[in-house]
Amino acid sequence: MDVRRAGERYRGGDPETGIDTRHAFSFGPHYDPGNLRFGAVIACNEERLAPGAGFDEHPHSHTEIVTWVVEGELTHRDSTGHETRVRPGDVQHLSAAAGVRHVERNDASVPLTFLQMWLAPLEPGGDPSYEIIHGIADSTPYAVPGAGAMLHVRRLLPGERTAIPDAAYVYAHVVHGEIRLDGETLGPGDSVRITGAESLEAVGVTAAELLLWEMTP
Repeated sequence: MDVRRAGERYRGGDPETGIDTRHAFSFGPHYDPGNLRFGAVIACNEERLAPGAGFDEHPHSHTEIVTWVVEGELTHRDSTGHETRVRPGDVQHLSAAAGVRHVERNDASVPLTFLQMWLAPLEPGGDPSYEIIHGIADSTPYAVPGAGAMLHVRRLLPGERTAIPDAAYVYAHVVHGEIRLDGETLGPGDSVRITGAESLEAVGVTAAELLLWEMTP
């Protein structure tokens, strides 16, 4: 288990334009050769956008992009014709494949915080695709087969337990609240990289929301 605290993330973004970013992995000018990826995960960015702020149209390719809103509402538009609003509890998945362009903005009057997780595809190329699941239910897994990965969303009550998938790689991220995992107390923004997970459990210290990426080798 490799615990990474929220305060250890690389700071980025463009604060003057209302964009504050916290990077869990090497990203742009923040290069750490020992922190390039874990399993399929190559980025886990916490984006904080002020009202009216956002990312103008920009390209992606050969990346599986999964977005989870922590608070607020995200406006998404892409070059395949999709325009959606992403809210807490929704899973948004953009498969960039051979190439796609998109816009991400906070068009609301309140601050927006969202997690954007990038996964490396098993095979490059192909046609881009888009999917959004509104209000995904607790314990409902969401598959990203192009990256050999499965996302598990768990919402725990105080004292409630959930099994950590027995998998080659598990990336756990605490969205809200506090949990205990193998003797470690984890709070909002903390993450754990687990290799060879076996018979592990997470326990809610408070009411908590936890994202778990289960990945094959």
